[in-house]
Amino acid sequence: MGGLTGKRSENRSRIIQAAAQLLREHGPAAVTTRGVAEHAGVQPPAIYRLFGDKDSLLDEVAESVMAEFAASKAAKVEAAQADSVDPLEDLYAGWRSQIEFGLANPALFRLLSDPARVARSPAAQTGRRVLEARVHRVAVTGRLRVSEPRAVAMIQAAGTGVIQTLLATPAEQRDPELPDAVYQAVLAHILTDPSTAPPDGTLATAVAFRAITPELTVLSAAERQLLDDWLDRVVNAL
Repeated sequence: MGGLTGKRSENRSRIIQAAAQLLREHGPAAVTTRGVAEHAGVQPPAIYRLFGDKDSLLDEVAESVMAEFAASKAAKVEAAQADSVDPLEDLYAGWRSQIEFGLANPALFRLLSDPARVARSPAAQTGRRVLEARVHRVAVTGRLRVSEPRAVAMIQAAGTGVIQTLLATPAEQRDPELPDAVYQAVLAHILTDPSTAPPDGTLATAVAFRAITPELTVLSAAERQLLDDWLDRVVNAL
C-alpha cells in the first residue's frame, strides 16, 4: 500500500511540475492532457485519476507555484525581522519581488487574478498575510497614517494594476519606471511626513498604538478587544 501511495504522490508531483513548465513557457493553451502526460512521462488517464480535469490541474499548478513563492516571501520577512532590516526597505523589497514575479509568470499571474480563484487559494492568503506582516512593521514605527487594512489593500491593488498594465503593453514599450512611480504615489498616501504637525501625527500615533495592542498582555482579551474597537474608531474618524 505504501508503495502505491508513494508512486501516486510521485506521479502527482511530476504532473504538476510538467504542467507548470508548460504554463510558464507556452501559456494555458499548452496545458493539455496529452501534452502534460507526455512531458511528465505518464499515461493521460493518470491525470484524470489524480486531478479530474484540466481546470483542477491548473488550480493545483497555480497553488503549488504560489505556495513556493509565498513561503519564500515569508522566510524573507522573518529574516528581515531577525536582522532588524528597516521596515520600509523590507516593504519595498516585497513590492519589487511581487512585480518581478508577475512579469516573469504572466500566465500564472492571470490565473491568480481571478477573484474566485484567489478567494479559495491558501497560497494567495499566505501571500496576503506576508504583506500584512510587512505593513504591520511599518505601523509599529509610527509612520503609517491610514489603517493597516487600508494600506494593505492599496499596495495590493496598486501592485496588481501595475503588473496588468505592463503585461498588456508590448515589452519594448513598457515604462521601466512605472512600478516605482506607482509605489511612491501609494507611499505618499499611506505614510506620514515627519515634518508635518498634527492631526497627521495624531492619526499615525493611533495607528501605531493599534498595531501593538496584541502585545499588551497586561490587559485581558476582552479589554484588548475594546481598546482595538476604540482605536479603530479613532483611525477611521481622522
